[in-house]
Amino acid sequence: MKRVTGIGGIFFKANDAPTLHAWYKRHLGIDVQSWGGTAFSWSDEEGRPTGGSTIWSISARESDMFAPSSAAFMINYRVEDLHGLVKLLKEEGCQVLDKIDESEYGKFAWVIDPEGNKVELWQPPEGQ
Repeated sequence: MKRVTGIGGIFFKANDAPTLHAWYKRHLGIDVQSWGGTAFSWSDEEGRPTGGSTIWSISARESDMFAPSSAAFMINYRVEDLHGLVKLLKEEGCQVLDKIDESEYGKFAWVIDPEGNKVELWQPPEGQ
């Protein structure tokens, strides 16, 4: 079974998220949306869309989005078979959070790495 197939997103916290959003927009040209981030669409060498994206997002320092981790970041990894991988990680003794979310955005689960970082696993919807 393939485990991680790519990076689906990078999420981090900021002391002053609106100011940081503006800085990245102005100086690096990142099209920060009202929800605090952007989706970078994947493309091939000629610039043709390939059907995937990577999310980049900044949230407020006070956000509990990464709980129970106290880290200032979280990486989202793309996977092909979320339920199969979660089962395997549990069998291997990993600390997998009990909650699995399924929505129009795909399937999400979380595991805590040995240093206490929350890692998000994401199985995109079909065709993405």
